[in-house]
Amino acid sequence: MNNVDELLNKIKLAEKGLNLDLSSGEDLSIGIMNLISIEEHLFFSYQKTKDENFLKMLSEVRELRKELLGKIVKRKDGEIWCISKHLLASSMRLIEVGTKMLGQKKEQEAKDLFNKAYKLYSLFWGINLNVEPLENAKKFQEEILEFKKDDQKNTKENRSSSIFDKLENIVTKALNCCRE
Repeated sequence: MNNVDELLNKIKLAEKGLNLDLSSGEDLSIGIMNLISIEEHLFFSYQKTKDENFLKMLSEVRELRKELLGKIVKRKDGEIWCISKHLLASSMRLIEVGTKMLGQKKEQEAKDLFNKAYKLYSLFWGINLNVEPLENAKKFQEEILEFKKDDQKNTKENRSSSIFDKLENIVTKALNCCRE
């Protein structure tokens, strides 16, 4: 079985919801996003005040974040680990700025930021579920655009979707915050 076939099998499983209950992982990923935010806040608090207690707390929060991130990120090589952390951090920040835009009645800007945040979040899950192996991203994108997913769904729209769009669709179907 080639890489494209494996990817499409994983997509089909995700779309059917088989063997893929990410609700706990989704909750954990949001918690990790908030820990990253706490780390940043403690850094800036230390810089502003030079209070060493902020550094001690930063170290403790970092260790907790690393432990919890390890429950989701199974590949511990530096690139995947670091990229995963930054995808969550970037997604979280875009959500926060989007929320501020909503408060300022800038709905279109907020929606744009929310869409970008979700694409990053989807990429995080794509990488960590091995739906989208990072080293093959460009190759997969080219191959999947040409691949006939199934006869009834082989529309121009499906053939022209980017890997971000495909991952976003998978994550949307797989993540279900109401599943207990």
